[in-house]
Amino acid sequence: MNRLSPQEAAALLRRQDHILILTHRRPDGDTTGCAAGLCRALRQLGKTAWLLKNPDMTSINAVYVDGLWAPEDFSPAFVVSVDVAARSLFFPAAEPYIDRIGLAVDHHPSFEDFGEARCVDASRAACGEIVYEICRALGEVTPEVALPLYAAVATDTGCFVYANTTANTHQVAAALLETGIDYFTVNKRHFRTKSAKRLALEADLLSNMEFFHDGQGVFLTVPISLMEHVQATEDDAEDLSALAGIIQGVDCGAVLRQLAPNTWKLSLRTGENQRVNATCACQLLGGGGHAMAAGATIDGPLPEVKARVLEAINQVKKF
Repeated sequence: MNRLSPQEAAALLRRQDHILILTHRRPDGDTTGCAAGLCRALRQLGKTAWLLKNPDMTSINAVYVDGLWAPEDFSPAFVVSVDVAARSLFFPAAEPYIDRIGLAVDHHPSFEDFGEARCVDASRAACGEIVYEICRALGEVTPEVALPLYAAVATDTGCFVYANTTANTHQVAAALLETGIDYFTVNKRHFRTKSAKRLALEADLLSNMEFFHDGQGVFLTVPISLMEHVQATEDDAEDLSALAGIIQGVDCGAVLRQLAPNTWKLSLRTGENQRVNATCACQLLGGGGHAMAAGATIDGPLPEVKARVLEAINQVKKF
């Protein structure tokens, strides 16, 4: 196992060229921002660097990767993954590169030890914090590098309100703001704008909540039929898992998003009281993540899936 500090990871990258950067399935702001920021930092050094095109990229996050998709005939000499905790999170086009990853950068406690070299720090709220240090070690963090990194840090902390936010998170954000980026537009895009279709989704979810653990836990379900009924897109459904956290008295929110007739994506969000460890629960279901934010993909009819999720939660809950 070759564990590197951000500074050592930067030194490794300085020795490489023709670099391909991988993001995870259903990319969020953290994996997208990390990939875009690192790619631009490498290009500033004169490196040839690209992102492997991710077909699940939403238009909300696509603004950060404009001009960074690798051409189809690009043959990388070095492969980097960012914010990818598990092999199961690589999308189909990325799977052939899993055994070729020269550097894996991640912040999940459940990180599966892949990659020839790993720069992993589970104490960081966002992978963007680690990538910021790598980019700083590579050279100047320009506004072009800083903007996607700010999006990475801000989105993985819920605009700095989640319990994973640390003093270092704020210090990184402050350093990024000092470059003169348009942080207002980023915050407006991700946290203060909701489409009518998104509001329709939220209305249905909140109208059909199913509580458990005497109101401390809640199931929110997003079937394909609901997405079709309100004509919602992936942009409209982004980060629906945060909805459970606004319900008073709830410290364990299980959002189930239907991906196929008998396939459901679980997003589990738990409270800072540590009553339920989200990672431990999701690992029982074949997934992983953080103590308060984790996920898994579960096959089966909805009633069976809910029963399995509740059983996993009950196995790890402390009280």
